[in-house]
Amino acid sequence: MAEISGKRKARDMNGSNASDHDEPLIKAKKTNDQRRRSSFIRDRLPQPEPLVKFGNLLSCGQNEVGQLGFNDDIIEKTRPALVVDSSTSQIVDISAGGMHSLYLTAQGEVWSFGCNDEGALGRDTTEEGSEYEAQKVTLPNTCVRITAGDSHSAFLLKDGRVFACGSFRDSHGTMGLNIKGKQQFPIEVVPGEEFVDIKSGADHLVMLSSRGKVFSVGCAEQGQLGRVSNRSSSGETRRGKTQLLQPGLIITNRFSFVDAIWTTTYCTFVRNRSNGSVFGFGLNNYNQLGLTKKNSETVFAPQLTTFENVKMITGGQHHTLLLTNDNKPYAIGRKDYGRLGLGNIEEEVDKLTPINALGDINVVQLECGECCSFALTEDGKAYSWGMGSNQQLGIGSDEDQFNPVLLTGVQVKDKNVIRISSGGQHTLCIAAEKKTQTSNGVHQDSEKPKANGTK
Repeated sequence: MAEISGKRKARDMNGSNASDHDEPLIKAKKTNDQRRRSSFIRDRLPQPEPLVKFGNLLSCGQNEVGQLGFNDDIIEKTRPALVVDSSTSQIVDISAGGMHSLYLTAQGEVWSFGCNDEGALGRDTTEEGSEYEAQKVTLPNTCVRITAGDSHSAFLLKDGRVFACGSFRDSHGTMGLNIKGKQQFPIEVVPGEEFVDIKSGADHLVMLSSRGKVFSVGCAEQGQLGRVSNRSSSGETRRGKTQLLQPGLIITNRFSFVDAIWTTTYCTFVRNRSNGSVFGFGLNNYNQLGLTKKNSETVFAPQLTTFENVKMITGGQHHTLLLTNDNKPYAIGRKDYGRLGLGNIEEEVDKLTPINALGDINVVQLECGECCSFALTEDGKAYSWGMGSNQQLGIGSDEDQFNPVLLTGVQVKDKNVIRISSGGQHTLCIAAEKKTQTSNGVHQDSEKPKANGTK
């Protein structure tokens, strides 16, 4: 049977009735093929939108191998210092690895600097000192997302392909990026698959496909791959490291379609689209996975967490931070050095706990280094807390901070901090002028950034 609808009048651009724009009186029902195509589209995740807000690239912390983007005569920066001026390059995203750094421009170009011992920079650094200078990484298409681990980097391209370079490591040393070894230049990770998101732990990479499937590759010693047994996690079985270094699909009956992924140093989290439930696997020695009951210090298969209403998850070596959909921050895990932001507490935190110091602030991003944490607010302010000894808190002091402290350096004063990323011993951030800067034509303020900030 055909479906009969009422005749609706359309209007032309001048406002007059235009009968030639009228909808037909008879609407044909969708065919089975059309329904299947419609269902296919609904069951695929969209490609991420290109990032458009940009600003100055800043860095702080240790510069031992050039990870701050400065020459080797600069040892450290105690507050965020200017690396790249936004008038020179429209930087929209950043990722701090163990001892290297990546940034992404509005034009889809990736630039890298820092340690390249394992090939994490994805480019040639045979020329002396070239690792200290930001240089472009050659990729076969424009890039939309970047992620960095301890010794690897990965890039999500506009066409859904994922490329990576560098190497994973385990307790025995260098593993390689794949079974052929470390890769100095980017190679495709899973040919033939379309991806919509990528996330790195210290030594593992997690990829979300447009079909809602999750792939993982790298070190599995703490269970972070979610598809390798405890027995096989060392790579010393008959199959060796093949199972670890060949990207594999996480197969489980606990979830069917994943719409978000997150990683911490040694953990992975995935969100089930149907009901928003979050599953975790990896290191759990401080119950940083947020399980109902801590049964093991390492979890090798996805387990249901207690996390609900989740917008984003991040974490360090032994702690996890969570941001809810109403922009409220929570913490769980190890308390040492103040990394949880809950004050100088006496007991470890094995249940998700609100960060009350940020309770009245609209937090839009959380980020973690190994033993420190950061929060960005809707009005462009940045807060840091945790271990201060590497100066990566960016507050001008190497003292540990047990509560969130506002960043107030000259390079963030009167600016909106729109992105932040923290690595092994350093932190990167993007600071934009108060007037929103976008790559699609919004005017920028004329004020030039001041010189390279403080020490």
